[in-house]
Amino acid sequence: MRVNPVLEVRNLRYSVAGRTLLDGVDLTLPAGRSSAVTGPSGTGKSTLLNCLLGLIPYDDGEVRVAGRDLSSLKPRALARHRRDTIGMVFQFGELLPELTPVENVAMAALLAGVKRSDAFGRARRLLTDLGVPVEGTPTAELSGGERQRVAVARALVNQPTLLLADEPTGSLDTRNREAVAELLFSLPRRWGCAVLVVTHDESVAARADQCFALHEGRLAAQDAPLSRGVR
Repeated sequence: MRVNPVLEVRNLRYSVAGRTLLDGVDLTLPAGRSSAVTGPSGTGKSTLLNCLLGLIPYDDGEVRVAGRDLSSLKPRALARHRRDTIGMVFQFGELLPELTPVENVAMAALLAGVKRSDAFGRARRLLTDLGVPVEGTPTAELSGGERQRVAVARALVNQPTLLLADEPTGSLDTRNREAVAELLFSLPRRWGCAVLVVTHDESVAARADQCFALHEGRLAAQDAPLSRGVR
């Protein structure tokens, strides 16, 4: 029996200001697996993520997340589908510094309509599992690595089938970079979701089950020699 992938991208094309950033991108990612996309700044990595989130209309091709074609959804339905199926981790976390970690994480669940007690219960369990102080400390006082773990917990709190991360280790020192990378690429095994990370750091990308380089608008498969040995 054929299992439908969590993410399916076919012949994705996107141009802006006369420049082609995505020129026939194909990518398939099932649950329980991770992919990484590398490439220097300006090659279109963040543009690719924005297309997968349904935030920008692409010129041609198809993006399916959890079996739904994003281009076929009206704005409200697209927003609901994104909320219910996709988690997002940003380079700088995009957290509210005055809130505690549990408040930051629970807020994402509350905005999705989860009951307050369930939202805070999920947030506490996730943060405890990820090794982050739960309450009593404003997020602004955490280390960079701890803040990114809070960002990961927030992305997971609504139990997404697909987690996307945009340069999630780009602002971290070496020790925290390794810890956050290890966490991200353990998630498919621990949580059963699919994970796609875009990064300029090839040592981070090498932890993925499959690795691609975005070059001249196309994805080229790369070796991921560390993926079998680093977890």
